[in-house]
Amino acid sequence: MAADTVFIEDLRIETIIGIYDWEREIRQIISIDLEMAWDNTRAATTESIEDALNYKAVAKRLIQFVEESEFQLVETLAERIAAIVLNEFNVPWLRLKLSKPGAVTGSRAVGVTIERGERG
Repeated sequence: MAADTVFIEDLRIETIIGIYDWEREIRQIISIDLEMAWDNTRAATTESIEDALNYKAVAKRLIQFVEESEFQLVETLAERIAAIVLNEFNVPWLRLKLSKPGAVTGSRAVGVTIERGERG
């Protein structure tokens, strides 16, 4: 398999996330940076979206899921997002960075980065 990566950068979605009572009452922005292993050689040859990893479809699915979610921990949300991408889009490997901008005074963002699957 080729060592190609398809990415989505700084996908911002409003959701309920956090452990504190005040966080359960408001919607906050989270930011997703997502890298996904995908062999692009066939899509580059056929020029067909059916042979490509459709990043718009991935983004729309994640927006729908995250907007409806109400997790307490970013770790839990990151795991659920990874499972969706791996299972629903047949991605063999991903690296996901999930950030909560402005969650800690003095920092731009806090969050987690996870890798799941086999790079190939």
